[in-house]
Amino acid sequence: MMLNGCAYILTVDVGNTFIRFGLFAEDSAAAQECPLATCEITTPSSITADEARMRLVQVMAALAADAGMPGALVPAAAVLSCVVPALERPWKVALSRTCTGRVLTVGPGLKTGMPVHYDDPAEIGPDRIADAVAARAVYGSPCIVIDLGTTTNIEVIDAHGTFVGGVIAPGLALGARSLSAAAARLPQVEPSAPTHVIGRNTREAMRSGVVLGEVARIDGMLDMVLAEMRATKAAGEGDVPIVITGDDAEALAALVGHSLTVDDALTLRGLAELYHINQKPRRA
Repeated sequence: MMLNGCAYILTVDVGNTFIRFGLFAEDSAAAQECPLATCEITTPSSITADEARMRLVQVMAALAADAGMPGALVPAAAVLSCVVPALERPWKVALSRTCTGRVLTVGPGLKTGMPVHYDDPAEIGPDRIADAVAARAVYGSPCIVIDLGTTTNIEVIDAHGTFVGGVIAPGLALGARSLSAAAARLPQVEPSAPTHVIGRNTREAMRSGVVLGEVARIDGMLDMVLAEMRATKAAGEGDVPIVITGDDAEALAALVGHSLTVDDALTLRGLAELYHINQKPRRA
């Protein structure tokens, strides 16, 4: 739908914990531009296509209001990334009934504009693909991405612009939950940054172990990833930009020893870039 003479693209990132939405102008420079507005809701364990469609109505109203747009907003097209297989079809159906144009789903068959060196490219999560596509477009090659969520993902793009793989580890909140779930005497704690390393009570000790342990793991993994990139010539010459996105990215970036660039909208920007990459050439 055209508002103010412009058509809009909706990007949808369905994660295990949250669903994030981003609104982009269709004629924008995709990953080079930040979304006009974003919205986040909790991921349900199950949903019907009709329920997803009703949620979309609410989301579109919120996005339009945040972007300062009068009237109802109906996207011209959408790009969907979904890491929860049971939720992919309901959201795809809901989007197809809401949008006036194409709905693209990140997965096999969708062009990425990027060489992928992976044993089985079909195994790569769609959010990981979106992150890599955005990082390559915005920050260049080589580049490293850290995405914080249910899992902590590290994605690596080499000096030739090729996605060469990465690291998948338990995320911050998952680590906190697993402690209390597996040890009967340990309480549930919020994974907030402690003021000191040595905890003086159980909760402080757990927060130190979960949060600062995650920071140490990220720093250590980055050391090993960079060493391997340099050994295999994947790092090229000079420094390798490291981008961090996802849950509590800014808070963790302040604790990590490496120099990081925080990009909260990286995945959504990657989805917008994928939309443009997969547009059919217009006939003259």
